[in-house]
Amino acid sequence: MPIRRALLAVLATAVGLVLLLSFKPHDVSQAAQPPAALAQKQSGTTPAQGTTPAQDTTPAQGTTVTGDSADTRWGPVQVAITVSGGKIADVQVLQAPDGNRRDIEINDAALPILTQEALSAQSAQIDTVSGATYTSEGYARSLQSAIDRAGL
Repeated sequence: MPIRRALLAVLATAVGLVLLLSFKPHDVSQAAQPPAALAQKQSGTTPAQGTTPAQDTTPAQGTTVTGDSADTRWGPVQVAITVSGGKIADVQVLQAPDGNRRDIEINDAALPILTQEALSAQSAQIDTVSGATYTSEGYARSLQSAIDRAGL
């Protein structure tokens, strides 16, 4: 009986140690860059935090307005909208959390859904994507600031 207890205690300790060592906390202080899939789609550069958002007027594509960077638990989220004919024609994600592989997986799945929701709703009143709550909330805040700046 004591051998079984000792064996169980050793096994439980080993499992606990493995779980503890496999835990990788997020480094919130690290500047987040766009996920790999989004970085390939971008043609411009990311504006520095704390700077005045740029407005870029291109007659063929409309006006691009950058929203505020919204800080989330896992990193900042920032979007820019392209306005054409008084409507949101496009949403580009400039920043999203990418501190680890899981962040990238979540955002690669969630950001296209959020963008489609924003284009359909033509507002920041969009549903939160399950499993990407913090990113969804940051996306909506940044989107709303871009919409406000665009005067929509």
